Amino acid sequence: MKKLLAVVLCLAMALSLVACSGTPKESVQPTQSAGGDVAPGEVETPAPADSGEPMVYTDLYVSEVTTLNYLIASQQWDQAAAANVIDSLVENDPYGNIIPGLAETWENSEDGLKWTFHLRQGVKWYDYQGNEVAEVTAQDFVDALRYVMTAENESLTYSQTACVKNAEAFYNKEITDFNEVGVKALDTYTVEYTLEQPTPYFLSGLTYTPWFPAYGPLLEELKKDFGTSNDKLYYCGAYILSEYEPQGHHRYIKNVNNWDADKIYIDEIYRMYNAEAGTLGPNMVLRGEIDYSDISTDIVDDWKANNPEYLSKKRLDSMWSYFYCFNFNPTYDAAYKPEDWLKAVNNENFRHSIMSAFDRAYSIRAHEPDDPESIMQSTITPAAFCSDGTTDFAALPVFQDNSDLFFNKDKALEYKTAAMEELSAQGVTFPIQVVITYKSGDSDWENECILVKQHLEGVLGTDYINCELWAGPSENFLSETRRAGKYSFMRCNWGADYIDPQTWTDPFDGKDNLDPDTGICIGNSYNRMDAILYDEAKIAAYPETAATLKAYYDKVNEAKAEVLDMAKRYQLFAEAEDILIEHALVIPYYISPSTYVATKINVFEGQYSPSGVSTNRFKGQKVEDHFITMDEFTQNFEAWQAAMNK
Repeated sequence: MKKLLAVVLCLAMALSLVACSGTPKESVQPTQSAGGDVAPGEVETPAPADSGEPMVYTDLYVSEVTTLNYLIASQQWDQAAAANVIDSLVENDPYGNIIPGLAETWENSEDGLKWTFHLRQGVKWYDYQGNEVAEVTAQDFVDALRYVMTAENESLTYSQTACVKNAEAFYNKEITDFNEVGVKALDTYTVEYTLEQPTPYFLSGLTYTPWFPAYGPLLEELKKDFGTSNDKLYYCGAYILSEYEPQGHHRYIKNVNNWDADKIYIDEIYRMYNAEAGTLGPNMVLRGEIDYSDISTDIVDDWKANNPEYLSKKRLDSMWSYFYCFNFNPTYDAAYKPEDWLKAVNNENFRHSIMSAFDRAYSIRAHEPDDPESIMQSTITPAAFCSDGTTDFAALPVFQDNSDLFFNKDKALEYKTAAMEELSAQGVTFPIQVVITYKSGDSDWENECILVKQHLEGVLGTDYINCELWAGPSENFLSETRRAGKYSFMRCNWGADYIDPQTWTDPFDGKDNLDPDTGICIGNSYNRMDAILYDEAKIAAYPETAATLKAYYDKVNEAKAEVLDMAKRYQLFAEAEDILIEHALVIPYYISPSTYVATKINVFEGQYSPSGVSTNRFKGQKVEDHFITMDEFTQNFEAWQAAMNK
């Protein structure tokens, strides 16, 4: 594990420039091997990687894309679509190095404020039928950023672009002339960004969707209708979304005119919607109908015994951090006593009782049964994600005294006794109802929640808490659960947008989010804790919580302001994160496990980065004529690791 983490750290820090080029080719017609009305059992087996036949990749998806408008999208499955159809200024190679994309070269001014990118010429926009529309120019980056920074467009990733000079002033309508914003097309093929202050993570952040280009005339024509269907956007990436039937299928066709077409090996990606993909996918793999499926932990042992030739793993991914959040602004049904929960969650002894009773390794087995400790984290920022140049962020001294905050039955009972005394004096009746929410159809998550309930109630007793498991909807899950406040205690996750500890403060960002009816902040952070700071009654009722939250946000702002001394910047961000952990506002959990899958793709051939959307790109990957075995997975990883270390 230590060796792997060291490798990931190298990925996060390495930067190299490798020029790439491709020769435009004539357009090809979509293949029909997995298309339209073809029944699942009739899907043709993809051609072997070196057969010379069109290479087709087929799989299922369980969560429908909510928008194709990549300039506003924040959900992983929405951004995964954009990653394959829109190219970025820079991208990543398979080892995490930043390499040229739409920009062939770039330079940064000595003061760190100006970044100038020189675009490759001859890159074109195409419509969903593959017809050429126009050339990709510097103005397309300017127009796209203006769209992101226009508040009426409601971009959910606007904050990632706030480092640009006058971005916030324009977004907040303090200025109305976009020419005052720090992005300019110096000529047809040169785009320049001027920043508010030197931004250490700027270059790595450019692989994230709000920095992608868009064709200005189309944005102006469609406005909020941009990206509402596949014929309402243009394409400049590796693939063109030729067919898009929500809750039906998506068909991606290789953009043979792409500047880097020689490195796009899969000719067609065909994705079929099925709400029961987690259950049906493994059987469809065995019947030869699809090329990929997750293998849930409840059937892994059976597959190891009976289908080992199909069984492989995902790569370990430090891009995604998972943590449990306490909800400071519950909105669920009165039957679950949300008022008692609100008092309890604002009691630090209560939160610590949950934190100390939570055997994280026990519940992680729902996702990683073989070695749960290998992915367990004691910080929100994953180990080996970033370094100040000498020390891994997660290993900074400020975190070293936190080990006694986690699983400890004796401490949990001490906290319980103190919390019951304090809460009883406030009129709270026991047991406290703890609504633990998970997504319907996700069997591993459901099993995890069952284990969490068993262990919390087993340690603390049902005289103290009663864990209610609630299966949220399979569609629109986030908007209906976490964002709506319908949970007490919930596993949340965040993926890095750029390589810097600041990215791990974003899910707890305390930006004002006012309820239009009451004028009270409903909470914009993952655990809705910032709602406390905008409600005078809650500040008066829970002064200790309010003081802790103010200390956290003040420390984050201090860290953001330090842009020159990386050691000091990292120390300040570590002190901020430690406030969340020390006061049991958030419980660190694990990084994305290397879970079992059945796949015909060698995952180590694709682009990689612990931030942005690069790992969602199919560019560089091939579909083999067989499913990758565990032996092959190990060999592929070792080959990748050896290449990394050259």
